[in-house]
This record gives sequence, structure tokens and C-alpha cells, in this order.
Amino acid sequence: MHPTERYERFLALHQGPGLLTMPNAWDGMSALLLREAGFQALGSSSIAIAFALGRPDGVHAVSREAAVANAALLSDISGLPVNGDLEDGFGPDPEDCALTVEAAIAAGLAGLGIEDTTADPTRPIHDFDLAVARVRRAAQVARGRIVLTARTDNYLKPGPYDLDDTIRRLSAFAEAGADVLFAPGLPDLDAIRAVVKAVAPRPVNVVVGPASGPVSAATLEQVGVRRLSLGGALYRQSLRALRDSAQALAQGDVATALAGAITSRELAALLPAWP
Repeated sequence: MHPTERYERFLALHQGPGLLTMPNAWDGMSALLLREAGFQALGSSSIAIAFALGRPDGVHAVSREAAVANAALLSDISGLPVNGDLEDGFGPDPEDCALTVEAAIAAGLAGLGIEDTTADPTRPIHDFDLAVARVRRAAQVARGRIVLTARTDNYLKPGPYDLDDTIRRLSAFAEAGADVLFAPGLPDLDAIRAVVKAVAPRPVNVVVGPASGPVSAATLEQVGVRRLSLGGALYRQSLRALRDSAQALAQGDVATALAGAITSRELAALLPAWP
């Protein structure tokens, strides 16, 4: 699929019918397994990239080039539209965001996210005016070329939490040209419903579900959510399986450690022809 087709297809998937479930992959085989399951679009995951490298997430421990390359791998091997989790655009200035959008477009990504985070735990999110200016500059570059998701991390920073400011930011991001709006960590379905109403008709992404606990995809669709992502959840699930196997192996229980493993032949059958 040509990059322009991926962009157009990804944009159309946000218009329905139905909720777009966009799981986050982290390497070539995870992307292929998700494609095999029938998903029509994928996201990358900054936390999965960072942890796979033995680095912390959200502090610029992974470069723009590495993050874009990972998302491009997922796109190239799966042939699906991929949304790059590109954190804060890799710098505080609006021009940093513009450079990140250009890099994502050049790599053939269908979408990317820009957050209002700072990579500075002492001042976790940008002031309102700068946050909006960053999204506006990203949208100028992205328009008609790549789907731009603008995200506020109001609910991921230390409290107190402020739904009104979250809605204010997302509404301003929509006015600045963002295609999709996203606020991870919203406390409950009422908060999600309020965000959806405030930014309509722009689509809203929710990661996993409200902070009160996961709900069904059908429930999210009923309150108006257009896209469901998983962030690092599937990566963490795979690590839980590894830890369980490791603990069994450490006890000498080889059979339990390896029970249910996918065969190499099954995985190899998913790979594209080589070279």
C-alpha cells in the first residue's frame, strides 16, 4: 500500500462504521500477529520501544530516528496503516514538532501523535499557549498528508487533576488542526463522554479504557469513542507470560515453562518472502 493510500485509509477508519481498535505493536512479529488477528491499523508504543532497549519512557531516552524507524518497520512488514507514538515531538519548540511530522511522513506512516508533555518530571506538561502552538505547527505540516493525534497528559501528571483544563486543551488542539484528540487516564465514562461532546465532530482516542477500569469496546463506542488503542498493554502482557515461564523454568518445570508456545513454523509462515 502506497503511503498516501495508508493515510487515506487510516483517516477513513476513524469515520466508521464501528469503533477502530488499534492495538500497539513493538516489533515485526507482533505486527504480523496482530494483522493475522484481523486488525486494520496498528500503533507503535513508546514505552515498549524504550523498555525493549532497557531505557525509561518519556524522557527522550529514545531518539526521534529510532522511534520513527520502529513505527516504519511495523508499517512496512504488516502493510497496514500505522500510527507512530512519537511522544512530545522530541523537543519543546513548535519546530521540533514540525520536524517530527516531516520525519513520520518521509517514513510512510499513516498517523502520529504529539503530546503536551515536556520530558521534564519537575514540569510535566507545557503551558497552555505553547502546547497549542506546538499542535498548530504540527498540523500545518500534517494537513492532508498524515493523521495528527493531539494528546494532553493532564491526567498522567501528579494531581490535582482538572477535567476542565483537559477539555480546554483538547478543544484548542482541535481548533489548531488536530485530526484526533486523546487524553489518557480519564477517570470514568462520564469524563470520556464529556470530552467526546466537547471536541465533536473530531474523533477521540481512548487507551484501554477509563482509569476506573477496562470496559468493553462496545461500551466505549456507545459513549462516542472512535478509536481504541492499547499503549504498552499488549507488550506488558507478553512480558507477564515471559515472567511466568521464567519462574516455572527456575523451579525446573520445563513443561510448564514452554506449554502453549507458538511454533517457529507458525511464526515463519507469517513472514513475507525473503529476500
